[in-house]
Amino acid sequence: MSSYSDADNQCQPGDTICEITVYKQEVIIVPILLLASFLVTLLIVLLMRCCPGKGIRGRPSVILARPHSTRRLSAHTLRQSARQNVQGIEAPPELNPLEHEELPMGTPTWRDAPDTFSAVPEMPRERQHGSFNLVTPLPLFFVKPNDSVTLCRARMDNRDVILRTLKETADASERQSFLGFASFLSELGLHPFLPGLIGVLSLRTPLITVMEELEHRDLLGFLWRCRQDTGGESPYDITEKRIFTMGGQVASALEYLHGQSCIHGNVGARSVLVGRDLTAKLWGLGPAYRRKTQAGTPGELENTETRKWQAPEVLARRLVSQSSDVWSFGILLHEMVTLGDPPFPKVMANDLLQYLQRGKTQKRPANCSNSLYSIIKSCGQFAPHERPALAEVVRKLQSGEKSANDRPVLRVPGPLDIEKYLHEAGYGEAYNYTVL
Repeated sequence: MSSYSDADNQCQPGDTICEITVYKQEVIIVPILLLASFLVTLLIVLLMRCCPGKGIRGRPSVILARPHSTRRLSAHTLRQSARQNVQGIEAPPELNPLEHEELPMGTPTWRDAPDTFSAVPEMPRERQHGSFNLVTPLPLFFVKPNDSVTLCRARMDNRDVILRTLKETADASERQSFLGFASFLSELGLHPFLPGLIGVLSLRTPLITVMEELEHRDLLGFLWRCRQDTGGESPYDITEKRIFTMGGQVASALEYLHGQSCIHGNVGARSVLVGRDLTAKLWGLGPAYRRKTQAGTPGELENTETRKWQAPEVLARRLVSQSSDVWSFGILLHEMVTLGDPPFPKVMANDLLQYLQRGKTQKRPANCSNSLYSIIKSCGQFAPHERPALAEVVRKLQSGEKSANDRPVLRVPGPLDIEKYLHEAGYGEAYNYTVL
């Protein structure tokens, strides 16, 4: 009735065509509005089904290291089934106690990630989360036992990697520290003589940091293998020229860290990794990260560092510095030329400061040239201000490399006595025998 009344109001009496036109408009508008509402609702539902990852936390992601220019840690979301496993590969039982074991990657979900790491860009869809082929657990030398993190050698995307895995029962503090260390490494940026951070599997347990693997592992073990005479040329032969080359690489990395306002504080052969082509890369950055994130006095930090590699001022409970890193670098060169002898072998660690205060220094090794020993001696000056800057050390090493002899292979008499080494190096029972 209302429709007809409206038509009567809009049309002249007796104008039938006008009345029909008004009535048709009112009948058509209502279905059009209903159809439009249905289409909008359908579009919203389709968008929600096609883009489920937006704003959803708790999905597995890979946080990839970006070039130094970005100076930040990025992450990429992975598409993954509800449960995915890392399958071990066949290996001799004596080399791989995890043979045929599976490391669960899909459950449980970690939903209380710190805000620092939760906002991550979506990973490209063509990059899928491939399985790791586990090779063997990595033994731990010269670091305190850490029940929260395990290390494995593995293969990923046809390359060798190291998996640093956080236990699934880790608490919030351990998860924060684990991801914080990965962020710390990424923020340091890229350098040819620092091990590469490939990425971090995060947001699902177990959390895994994926690092570049260097075939010959820690330099100290490599130096000890160089003591073995294999009766011919081998990868385990080292010459004085090689010492200049590898020393220059480590010094370059150390200088770079100082440029990033990072004091290493843990320089030594145990903290250097050696690649297949004998490239040396500086590692052992755990103490540097702890100093950045944990409040404490220098004395409280002694437990995480080996005292015989520390400068006199650090032994006197002062803060580590660029100059103390230079001192430790001189000790590293001494380790290299002696093929892994401990520093100050006849002096107890607790007596080392008094020994140095009396003006004592390390003696020149028998097979050490004048040019190399002059660098070692300059790094070992008692007063911090008398030690050279790293830029000068790098320049001297590069100059020495050009004139160094590359023919005679360095040898030392007698096999290595591990127990004697641990005693002379000042390691306590709190330390376990690798690197990383």
